[in-house]
Amino acid sequence: MGSTQFGDFHNFCRDSTLPVCNLLNSGHSNLGWGSCELTGIPLSGGRHLGNLGSILLCGIAILVSIFLLWRSEQKQAAVGRREMQLFLVGYIIIEICEIFTVGEFPLSAKVRIAFSGIHLGMIVATLWILMLNAFVGYQLVDDGTPLSLGLIVASAAVLFIGTGYIALDTGYGWTGHFASSYTSPNRNIGLYVLYQLAPLVFLFVFFALETVLVIRVLGERKPMVYLAAAALLFAIGQIFNYVISIHICNGTNGKIDGALFETLFTLLSVVMVWTFWSSITEDDWPMPVSNTYP
Repeated sequence: MGSTQFGDFHNFCRDSTLPVCNLLNSGHSNLGWGSCELTGIPLSGGRHLGNLGSILLCGIAILVSIFLLWRSEQKQAAVGRREMQLFLVGYIIIEICEIFTVGEFPLSAKVRIAFSGIHLGMIVATLWILMLNAFVGYQLVDDGTPLSLGLIVASAAVLFIGTGYIALDTGYGWTGHFASSYTSPNRNIGLYVLYQLAPLVFLFVFFALETVLVIRVLGERKPMVYLAAAALLFAIGQIFNYVISIHICNGTNGKIDGALFETLFTLLSVVMVWTFWSSITEDDWPMPVSNTYP
């Protein structure tokens, strides 16, 4: 990974199962990257179903997210309830896409590219929504209002459409602008910035703003345990995906790879983010009005 140049995806796709790789490889998932081939379970006609564990975990993640949506609805007075629900809806769409992009379904190349484009767009848009959730706690705009929700949805839609267009143009070759992405080192600056870098920036801003909110504004420490756990679990998932994946694939003869664990730890991270949000919106938190004393 250290030798990977800015904008290049070849080394990432060689060692990991990423949705972006479908766009750079004519929709044929991780085949042809010169690494461990994820074969999974053989089916009839020479087809195979790979990453079954990831597919099942995506299903579990969708069910858990629906439960969290319902639990959020029960917290009538919670600050940022609707905004948190928007984040969960985005995560559900990501997991639906992941079933078909990371899960090795015997799909046609064109269908896999379509799911991959939506997947990448939703990753960027959903992490943008998560970052804006951190701003909600500062009450710059009244939470749950049409203005608050409208700004979040509109800005996320711009990122989704922009990222999705670049992804689909890359996969389908509409304009030919990204034709160089198909050959090693598979360079695509636009997708690299939007898919690899922008989400990290959004996450950093989210964690930084929430840390300031909890420690400086609420004057509490306990919620930081949930926030730190969310960051740690997410990081572990990425390590499995980018670093350990190839070793798991080789060790299991292509049955599974790190994507399964990335799905699991990302789900646990989302649960911790929701738990963190729930903990700072409980009715018994003292709301700081001023620092003056009677």
